Amino acid sequence: MDTLLPAELVEKARDIIDKNREARRRIALAESCTGGLVGTALTEIPGSSDVFVGSLVTYANSAKHVQLSVPTETLDRCGAVSAETAKAMARGALRISGADVVVSITGVAGPDGGSEEKPVGTVIFARAIRGEQKVLVAEEAFANTGRGGVRLQAALAALSLLEP
Repeated sequence: MDTLLPAELVEKARDIIDKNREARRRIALAESCTGGLVGTALTEIPGSSDVFVGSLVTYANSAKHVQLSVPTETLDRCGAVSAETAKAMARGALRISGADVVVSITGVAGPDGGSEEKPVGTVIFARAIRGEQKVLVAEEAFANTGRGGVRLQAALAALSLLEP
Protein backbone atom coordinates (compact mmCIF):
# COMPACT_ATOMS: atom_id res chain seq x y z
CA MET A 1 0.00 0.00 0.00
CA ASP A 2 1.19 3.50 -0.79
CA THR A 3 1.40 5.21 2.62
CA LEU A 4 3.72 7.33 4.71
CA LEU A 5 2.51 5.65 7.89
CA PRO A 6 4.11 2.70 9.67
CA ALA A 7 2.77 -0.62 8.40
CA GLU A 8 1.68 -1.77 11.89
CA LEU A 9 -0.49 1.34 12.27
CA VAL A 10 -2.16 0.89 8.89
CA GLU A 11 -2.77 -2.81 9.52
CA LYS A 12 -4.29 -2.07 12.94
CA ALA A 13 -6.51 0.58 11.33
CA ARG A 14 -7.62 -1.91 8.66
CA ASP A 15 -8.51 -4.44 11.36
CA ILE A 16 -10.54 -1.84 13.28
CA ILE A 17 -12.42 -0.71 10.16
CA ASP A 18 -13.22 -4.32 9.24
CA LYS A 19 -14.40 -5.25 12.75
CA ASN A 20 -16.55 -2.15 13.13
CA ARG A 21 -18.02 -2.63 9.66
CA GLU A 22 -18.98 -6.16 10.64
CA ALA A 23 -20.47 -4.87 13.92
CA ARG A 24 -22.28 -2.07 12.00
CA ARG A 25 -20.75 0.56 14.25
CA ARG A 26 -19.72 4.05 13.26
CA ILE A 27 -16.65 5.41 15.01
CA ALA A 28 -15.17 8.85 15.67
CA LEU A 29 -12.26 10.40 17.54
CA ALA A 30 -11.32 13.41 19.63
CA GLU A 31 -7.55 13.74 19.30
CA SER A 32 -5.14 16.02 21.10
CA CYS A 33 -1.55 14.74 21.43
CA THR A 34 -1.90 12.49 18.37
CA GLY A 35 -2.83 15.50 16.23
CA GLY A 36 -4.98 13.55 13.80
CA LEU A 37 -2.67 10.55 13.43
CA VAL A 38 -5.38 8.04 14.35
CA GLY A 39 -7.84 9.58 11.89
CA THR A 40 -5.14 9.60 9.23
CA ALA A 41 -4.52 5.89 9.78
CA LEU A 42 -8.23 5.09 9.50
CA THR A 43 -8.56 7.05 6.26
CA GLU A 44 -5.68 5.09 4.71
CA ILE A 45 -8.19 2.24 4.38
CA PRO A 46 -10.23 2.44 1.16
CA GLY A 47 -13.96 2.55 1.90
CA SER A 48 -13.46 3.53 5.54
CA SER A 49 -16.03 6.32 5.24
CA ASP A 50 -18.86 3.82 5.82
CA VAL A 51 -17.45 3.26 9.33
CA PHE A 52 -15.31 6.29 10.22
CA VAL A 53 -17.23 9.52 10.82
CA GLY A 54 -14.25 11.75 11.55
CA SER A 55 -11.75 13.10 14.02
CA LEU A 56 -11.82 16.37 15.88
CA VAL A 57 -8.28 17.54 16.48
CA THR A 58 -8.50 19.76 19.55
CA TYR A 59 -4.90 20.44 20.40
CA ALA A 60 -5.27 23.69 22.34
CA ASN A 61 -7.41 23.95 25.46
CA SER A 62 -9.49 26.63 23.76
CA ALA A 63 -10.37 24.15 20.99
CA LYS A 64 -11.30 21.49 23.54
CA HIS A 65 -13.65 24.00 25.15
CA VAL A 66 -15.18 25.51 21.98
CA GLN A 67 -15.44 22.38 19.81
CA LEU A 68 -16.06 19.66 22.39
CA SER A 69 -17.62 21.66 25.24
CA VAL A 70 -14.94 20.64 27.74
CA PRO A 71 -15.68 22.96 30.68
CA THR A 72 -12.98 25.57 31.31
CA GLU A 73 -13.26 24.69 35.00
CA THR A 74 -12.22 21.10 34.18
CA LEU A 75 -9.26 22.30 32.12
CA ASP A 76 -8.20 24.77 34.83
CA ARG A 77 -8.67 22.40 37.77
CA CYS A 78 -7.53 19.07 36.25
CA GLY A 79 -5.47 20.08 33.23
CA ALA A 80 -5.63 18.98 29.62
CA VAL A 81 -4.00 15.65 30.43
CA SER A 82 -6.52 14.22 32.88
CA ALA A 83 -9.25 11.60 33.08
CA GLU A 84 -11.84 14.34 33.50
CA THR A 85 -10.75 16.12 30.32
CA ALA A 86 -10.52 12.86 28.34
CA LYS A 87 -14.07 11.95 29.42
CA ALA A 88 -15.44 15.37 28.51
CA MET A 89 -13.69 15.18 25.12
CA ALA A 90 -15.22 11.77 24.38
CA ARG A 91 -18.70 12.86 25.48
CA GLY A 92 -18.47 16.03 23.39
CA ALA A 93 -17.34 14.17 20.28
CA LEU A 94 -20.05 11.53 20.76
CA ARG A 95 -22.69 14.25 21.02
CA ILE A 96 -21.70 16.09 17.84
CA SER A 97 -20.44 13.25 15.62
CA GLY A 98 -23.42 10.94 15.43
CA ALA A 99 -21.03 7.99 15.87
CA ASP A 100 -21.80 4.92 17.93
CA VAL A 101 -18.45 4.96 19.73
CA VAL A 102 -15.81 7.64 20.27
CA VAL A 103 -12.29 7.46 21.65
CA SER A 104 -10.50 10.55 22.93
CA ILE A 105 -6.75 10.88 23.34
CA THR A 106 -4.88 13.48 25.42
CA GLY A 107 -1.31 13.28 26.66
CA VAL A 108 2.25 14.50 26.86
CA ALA A 109 4.17 13.52 23.71
CA GLY A 110 7.30 15.51 24.56
CA PRO A 111 10.05 16.31 24.33
CA ASP A 112 8.93 19.02 26.79
CA GLY A 113 5.77 19.55 28.77
CA GLY A 114 6.13 16.68 31.19
CA SER A 115 6.08 16.98 34.96
CA GLU A 116 6.71 14.71 37.93
CA GLU A 117 3.00 13.82 38.05
CA LYS A 118 2.59 13.59 34.27
CA PRO A 119 5.92 12.73 32.64
CA VAL A 120 6.47 12.57 28.89
CA GLY A 121 4.69 9.45 27.66
CA THR A 122 1.62 9.91 29.87
CA VAL A 123 -1.45 9.46 27.69
CA ILE A 124 -5.07 9.27 28.82
CA PHE A 125 -7.84 7.77 26.71
CA ALA A 126 -11.60 7.73 27.13
CA ARG A 127 -14.18 5.66 25.25
CA ALA A 128 -17.81 6.70 25.13
CA ILE A 129 -20.51 4.51 23.60
CA ARG A 130 -23.88 5.87 22.53
CA GLY A 131 -26.59 4.88 24.98
CA GLU A 132 -24.19 4.10 27.82
CA GLN A 133 -23.68 6.43 30.78
CA LYS A 134 -20.30 5.06 31.83
CA VAL A 135 -17.22 6.30 29.99
CA LEU A 136 -14.19 4.00 30.08
CA VAL A 137 -10.93 5.74 30.97
CA ALA A 138 -7.47 4.25 30.47
CA GLU A 139 -4.12 5.80 31.33
CA GLU A 140 -0.85 4.65 29.83
CA ALA A 141 2.73 5.49 30.74
CA PHE A 142 4.43 4.87 27.41
CA ALA A 143 8.20 4.72 27.13
CA ASN A 144 9.69 8.06 26.18
CA THR A 145 10.80 6.99 22.73
CA GLY A 146 10.67 10.53 21.39
CA ARG A 147 7.67 12.55 20.26
CA GLY A 148 6.95 10.35 17.25
CA GLY A 149 7.30 7.17 19.26
CA VAL A 150 4.89 8.32 21.97
CA ARG A 151 2.36 9.41 19.35
CA LEU A 152 2.61 6.06 17.53
CA GLN A 153 2.13 4.11 20.76
CA ALA A 154 -0.87 6.30 21.63
CA ALA A 155 -2.40 5.84 18.17
CA LEU A 156 -2.11 2.06 18.37
CA ALA A 157 -3.68 2.04 21.84
CA ALA A 158 -6.52 4.30 20.70
CA LEU A 159 -7.29 1.98 17.80
CA SER A 160 -7.44 -0.97 20.18
CA LEU A 161 -10.07 0.89 22.21
CA LEU A 162 -12.25 1.06 19.09
CA GLU A 163 -12.58 -2.73 18.89
CA PRO A 164 -16.18 -3.88 19.20
